[in-house]
Amino acid sequence: MKDDLKYWLALSLVKDIGPVTIKKLLSVFRSPRKILDASLDELADIDDVSESRVKKIYEFDEWDMVEKEIEAINHYAVSQGIKVITYGDSEYPENLRQIDDPPVLLYAKGNVIKEDKYAVAIVGSRDMSEYGKRVATAITSELASCGLTIISGMARGIDSAAHTEALKAGGRSIAVLGCGIDNPYPSENIKLFNSLSERGCVISEFSFGTPPNKENFPKRNRLISGLSLGVVVVEATKNSGSLITANCALNQGREVFAVPGSITFRNSEGTNSLIKKGAKLIQNTNDILEELSSQLKSFISFSKNKSGDIFSKKSGGLEITNEEKAICYVLGSEPKHIDLIIRETKMPPARLLGILLDLEIKGIVKQAGGQKFYLNY
Repeated sequence: MKDDLKYWLALSLVKDIGPVTIKKLLSVFRSPRKILDASLDELADIDDVSESRVKKIYEFDEWDMVEKEIEAINHYAVSQGIKVITYGDSEYPENLRQIDDPPVLLYAKGNVIKEDKYAVAIVGSRDMSEYGKRVATAITSELASCGLTIISGMARGIDSAAHTEALKAGGRSIAVLGCGIDNPYPSENIKLFNSLSERGCVISEFSFGTPPNKENFPKRNRLISGLSLGVVVVEATKNSGSLITANCALNQGREVFAVPGSITFRNSEGTNSLIKKGAKLIQNTNDILEELSSQLKSFISFSKNKSGDIFSKKSGGLEITNEEKAICYVLGSEPKHIDLIIRETKMPPARLLGILLDLEIKGIVKQAGGQKFYLNY
């Protein structure tokens, strides 16, 4: 393992060789060791890799720096439980593999699990309004309750609110830092950092000791979008970093969602502009889930057994509750009005509507319009 990590570290330290070039080289040579052991002629045969870059790969000899980084990794593994995930590891996030410029190494505290590929990023203003906080927490709570992982950047404002609410709802959340993972930023989020590492994960592509320099954050933002199926921008000024994340999402083929706001409110300038440019306007969580439904089909599903009992398959940790079963028993293939469902289930209207939304999210129930619902066999 140490030998394998050594070559991944070495490859990441080759000057002027970025993630795009490395991914291209890996597609040919299959491993970092084979890249670094390749001859000049073999490297020169790779399309779109310049002669100067070929020479830097071939002449790499900074193995002392590699050993120092391995020592640091071993130290932080023992003292803080930080580990390194390489592009070749099975734990490497599946969604990140799909982007053009995935990082070779991820420094991580916590665990990345297979179900994290079903993720939505929620980002927005550091100087959030009460409206922004209310919307962000409501959407986050519902998405996390569905079993979706919430991705954000652990910044002040909307990011922190999203992470906090995801954990509060009993869900998972991943934070992506724009600095070294050994010195999380902002410092007031250290408690949140620890909670995320225990019940989700905190990751960074930056090596130990890297300060939160301004230029790191646009680079970080491509990972926030890359980890997700879609990005929700809650609030953003016209020059907000959240718009960079949205642009990264578009370039990566991810969905972009925006929460509308007042035309007189500065924090709505960015989100309203996104909507004008084609981002999906969202008014509730269902707008997000409907847009992502084709990608979530294998994650949220259900079946019906011979006795007619509705139950959910084990998929992403979702289970159908007794209250949900009670509603399913009174529904059929023909749309039924909400008033009739209330009478038959004897549930309070607000509670019933909330459960029906959950069932819609899981794909078990559909709405026919006019507040009529039916089973989606």
